[in-house]
Amino acid sequence: MNKFLALMALCLGLCLLSVPTFAEEVASMTPAASAVAESAAVVATPIEQAVAVAAAPVPDKGDTSWMMLCTLLVIMMSIPGLALFYGGLVRSKNMLSILMQVFSIFAMITVLWAIYGYSLAFTEGNAFIGGLDRMFLKGIFDPLTGSVANAATFSKGVVIPEFTFVAFQATFAAITVALIVGAFAERMKFSAVMLFSALWFTFAYLPIAHMVWFWAGPDAYTSQAAADAANATAGWLFQKGALDFAGGTVVHINAAIAGLVGAFMVGKRVGYGKESMAPHNLVMTMIGASLLWVGWFGFNAGSALEAGGTATLAFANTLMATAAAVVTWLGAEWLLKGKPSLLGAASGAVAGLVAITPACGWVGVGGGLVIGALAGVVCFWGVTGLKKLLGADDALDVFGIHGIGGILGALLTGVFNNFSLGGTGIVDYVNNAIVNTDMMGQLWIQAQAVLTTVVWSGLVAFICYKLIDMTIGLRVTTEEEREGLDTISHGERAYNI
Repeated sequence: MNKFLALMALCLGLCLLSVPTFAEEVASMTPAASAVAESAAVVATPIEQAVAVAAAPVPDKGDTSWMMLCTLLVIMMSIPGLALFYGGLVRSKNMLSILMQVFSIFAMITVLWAIYGYSLAFTEGNAFIGGLDRMFLKGIFDPLTGSVANAATFSKGVVIPEFTFVAFQATFAAITVALIVGAFAERMKFSAVMLFSALWFTFAYLPIAHMVWFWAGPDAYTSQAAADAANATAGWLFQKGALDFAGGTVVHINAAIAGLVGAFMVGKRVGYGKESMAPHNLVMTMIGASLLWVGWFGFNAGSALEAGGTATLAFANTLMATAAAVVTWLGAEWLLKGKPSLLGAASGAVAGLVAITPACGWVGVGGGLVIGALAGVVCFWGVTGLKKLLGADDALDVFGIHGIGGILGALLTGVFNNFSLGGTGIVDYVNNAIVNTDMMGQLWIQAQAVLTTVVWSGLVAFICYKLIDMTIGLRVTTEEEREGLDTISHGERAYNI
């Protein structure tokens, strides 16, 4: 009996000793790098080791599998989804070039993401950019033990392997940069496209991603004092309370502004407004739009980082809002132009997907339907009336759809997040409760996020385009443009007939 009591006392002492250590680990958990038990640490006894293992959160295999599937879906959105969507919209002599640009950008940004992008976006630095703690993804995998670090989700005590978060976010970065090329399609040098993509990714995408999405993770919010300390390490717009579930500001507005600036600075296509520049293959555009819609479920629902209720809400909104946008775009087109078109249906779908992206996990299905329905009409105006007012040759309507749709969705997230309109409210992690948002206050916060993205992306894009134009030049010659970028840039043709 005395030996048993002594053993129980030892266990109790070890448990008490382990509490501060576990608290320190939880406080340091971030979406980029959650605290995990140090596998290389010296363990005094088997009992102490068992306590440490029990304390560390363990990823759920279902959540991990879900996130890997979502990552694959987002890859499908880019290649082949976005590539085919854009490819069908250009003239046949530029089909291969646009496929090449999307494919090459996706590969290059993925490499840059692993080298420094992930670290600058999702590790602690300052309010505007992260640090280099995860450069070359160091510190995630321990070769001595075979263990992988964990990343926090949006629920306390729930984690996923950090590599799944790294890969998922890599696809976001890659497709964002690839979106931009639609604005200056058919006239920009391939070398200029690649150089611009690397520069803009580094100086525009990474800061915006950090400002909007980086925070310390829910387990850091153990008390009000701990929450205040955690908030101080978060991104600038996250500290303000900006809501962007899956990338309205980070992805769509960010890319669209860069594309619009590029359309102005590269200039109009030769023959623009005088020659026919109709899409050469709407069948491919339809296939691409369909792949985008399917892949977007991974984009939006995967942003919940768990296979739970919030993911199902985002999934439902992605379906319903997109369908509503198709219907309203076709209705507007039918009314004003006399006929509904396949191009209109595909464009409406993308508009709905864009608009619901920042809101999908923050609003109810009713709010999602309204956002989608408005997106169909407003983005239709964006690619017709607004495009004429701006006077830019935004070849594939990147700003009219992604810019206008992203702005609309980001602002309406602040409206429909409210309980009175079926929204989810936000989580109070200190008190473990769901609280309502002040509609006008949240709308102002959303507006600040939109304005910050517009100004920063536009400024960085302008500087990058200018530097490239002064060095290697932005666009091909008039003769090369008339021949087509397929043969001029790549020595190949999309169609050898």
